[in-house]
Amino acid sequence: MSRLHLNFPCEGQRLVGTLDPGPERTALLLVSGGNEVRAGAWNGQARFAARIAARGFPVLRFDRRGIGDSEGENRGFRSSAADIAAARGALLAQCPQVRRVIGLGNCDAASALMLARGAGLDGLILSNPWTIEDDAGEDMPAEVVRDHYRRRLADPAAIRRLLTGQVSLPGLARSLFAALRPAPPAPEGLPVQMAQGIRDFAGPVCFLVAGRDRTGLAFTARWTAGDTRIRTCPDASHSYVEPAAQDWLVDQVLEMLRHP
Repeated sequence: MSRLHLNFPCEGQRLVGTLDPGPERTALLLVSGGNEVRAGAWNGQARFAARIAARGFPVLRFDRRGIGDSEGENRGFRSSAADIAAARGALLAQCPQVRRVIGLGNCDAASALMLARGAGLDGLILSNPWTIEDDAGEDMPAEVVRDHYRRRLADPAAIRRLLTGQVSLPGLARSLFAALRPAPPAPEGLPVQMAQGIRDFAGPVCFLVAGRDRTGLAFTARWTAGDTRIRTCPDASHSYVEPAAQDWLVDQVLEMLRHP
């Protein structure tokens, strides 16, 4: 079936979305992270949507207010609950056979879904949720900083840059000091708000973590230890650009869409 482009209202503004139709009764709502447009970097989200729709599941991508083709002011992921709910409504209007809508978000899009208490969706796929309070990422947990330097010390090119003076020594010293910080006794701030947001969510939830992503590692360091809903792709980067990681992501999403 042909890809469709939609306009739909959200609190007096017009949002723009793209629907890959399918005959199944479960659909995927793809929420973009950061200020990324619905096509994704290098058209990655569009290609991903096509792969899911090829299995029969409708997929809607959309630009939230103030992003891409949509009207309004960009107020960030913390204020996107209404946008997500409006996109869900547009998806159901276009696909009347659909009875379940699963939301997928990466990075702060995952956080947005949690803060929105699921936004009326039937299930959540939360990838590398953003748990960092400051935009610069300076409050990374010590475990993440240590993991970063373990990887760097195993990289001959990184060692060469250090020995040839291409690495800022003051910056390195700050990072090493951060790695020595003890872990906080309990999560605070944004992680707590996210946990409260999905505490009473009745549908299935799974967390996906890219093993080479600092945002994902920060999430696991701050989240409840032993949460069996967390699934990790060890060699994946933040956006799952590696071919094997892309296949892994598709498999995880299809499993959730097929969940009874």
